[in-house]
Amino acid sequence: MLVLVAPGQGAQTPGFLTPWLDLPGVEDRLRALSAAIDLDLVHYGTDADADEIRDTAVAQPLLVAAGLVSAAALGDVAPGAVAGHSVGEITAAVLAGVLDDTAALTLVRKRGLAMAEASAITATGMSALLGGDPDTTVLHLEKLGLTPANVNGAGQIVAAGTLEQLAALEADKPEGVRRVVALKVAGAFHTEHMAPAVEVLAAAAEQLTPADPRLTYISNKDGKAVATGAEVLARLVGQVANPVRWDLCMETFKELGVTALLEVCPGGTLTGLAKRALPGVKTLALKTPDDLDAARELIAEHANA
Repeated sequence: MLVLVAPGQGAQTPGFLTPWLDLPGVEDRLRALSAAIDLDLVHYGTDADADEIRDTAVAQPLLVAAGLVSAAALGDVAPGAVAGHSVGEITAAVLAGVLDDTAALTLVRKRGLAMAEASAITATGMSALLGGDPDTTVLHLEKLGLTPANVNGAGQIVAAGTLEQLAALEADKPEGVRRVVALKVAGAFHTEHMAPAVEVLAAAAEQLTPADPRLTYISNKDGKAVATGAEVLARLVGQVANPVRWDLCMETFKELGVTALLEVCPGGTLTGLAKRALPGVKTLALKTPDDLDAARELIAEHANA
């Protein structure tokens, strides 16, 4: 059984879309999506520097667009399930047939702008903690006033809060945590600091008509499969200010009997977690078109297993 997954913010790197533009139709598709949301995805995916694509309002639509064009390059795929990490859930919603490309990009553009505005209210950020016992780490974070915004499994939790709270974490790491790594993001995503963005996104969601997923769609909220498009959309809205439970998503992959995990562009982050948390599951990250042949072989072997 194959699960198709989409990464979240922080996976982007300068120029990562450049090789994909050599594929027939990719540039035309990106330019059409760019026109729909008034954002030059081709520029940001090829020529923009790291600071430009770190901007939340840019990074989020860029990641969703990249996931969609790379998934389309695979051809017809019949995964047993789909899931996305944070903003990658919007990519997954398209892969599951809940939203079309234009609706998804319109939604994620508003999401990125609203989260950027919310981030500007207070100086906040996120840091990854590597190692340690999850329960001990979460209690320590709460003591410091931080939120475990991403519980990623494989010994990784991402803390989010004010810069002062994150500085206190650097000085006072939880027992067993080896490293605290500041992430290149602009705010405390998936926390109460994003509450203003939830209101904006809820209003945007009211303008959409989601379809029920035609594939098993696994939600970040609790790792459960979601049966209706309305519920998927509601969870996409609430997810902005609530923790990402990728650990629970991976537990569901185990329960479903997943044998292979394929991560769409810009792949790498989620396959890395899967290698540690899902032993025996084959993994592949779509980084460039050079990975497509191997991806198709993985699909042929596992999609109908």
